[in-house]
Amino acid sequence: MTSTRDRSTAANGHTAVSAVSGRDALRTTAAVGLVARGVVYAVIGILALKVAAGAGGKTESQTGAMRTIAGQPFGEALLIVLAVGLACYAIWRLIEGVVGTRPGDDGAAHRRVAAIASGIAYAALCYTAVKIIAGAQATTGSPKHATAGVLGWPGGPVLVAIAGLVVIGVGVYQGYKGLSRKFEEESNTQRMGRGARTVFTAAGVTGHVARAITFLLIGYGVIKAALSYSARSAVGLDGALQKLAHASAGPLLLGVVAAGFVAFALYSIADARYHKV
Repeated sequence: MTSTRDRSTAANGHTAVSAVSGRDALRTTAAVGLVARGVVYAVIGILALKVAAGAGGKTESQTGAMRTIAGQPFGEALLIVLAVGLACYAIWRLIEGVVGTRPGDDGAAHRRVAAIASGIAYAALCYTAVKIIAGAQATTGSPKHATAGVLGWPGGPVLVAIAGLVVIGVGVYQGYKGLSRKFEEESNTQRMGRGARTVFTAAGVTGHVARAITFLLIGYGVIKAALSYSARSAVGLDGALQKLAHASAGPLLLGVVAAGFVAFALYSIADARYHKV
């Protein structure tokens, strides 16, 4: 007859196996998602580099990058794979928002909010990819149109200005995270060789700073729209890159940020192996 202790041991063992299986599944989900994020940023960066080099084309947002992928040979199949990856990234980030973002972490409120916001954003991007695959006209909504709609609300300019400040805050944090190398705390860098860690760190710093610049430009445009009560100044990612292209020394500035996006792509893909989950 099986004793109570034996039954308890078996139950504990089953729980432990289930927990390990769950963590492994989440690690796989995170890894697939990080690679998908890297692919999107790589396409945006490469297209922007072409513009900076005077090779034609135009700067693109995430949606434009996916349309570009869809237009390539076997593009639909590639986009299906990418949509799955984006879904994985969204699921992983939403789970982090609920249970915390790091092993042994107390799940600080700002990290949970950031994880949930990121999960929602990438879920929307996945939905856009599915629409492109289905042949529907996929748009994420023009920043100008969205801003114009909010400006018409009671207190609309204040709401738009707050949104701009939030975006600028995200940009400042991205710059801080890159320059202080805080992103390394999220990865098992001790498992890397010295050379690999040097490259990983350089790509992470460059990539986060490039993202910071674009967030700051987007936030500035939103605040300017609120102050002028005109949605013309509001821009998305593609518009922010275009502003760099038209600035003094524009091609150089755009080339630097575009290279930063490619670096962020490489960082994301490498992080798929080392990220703490």
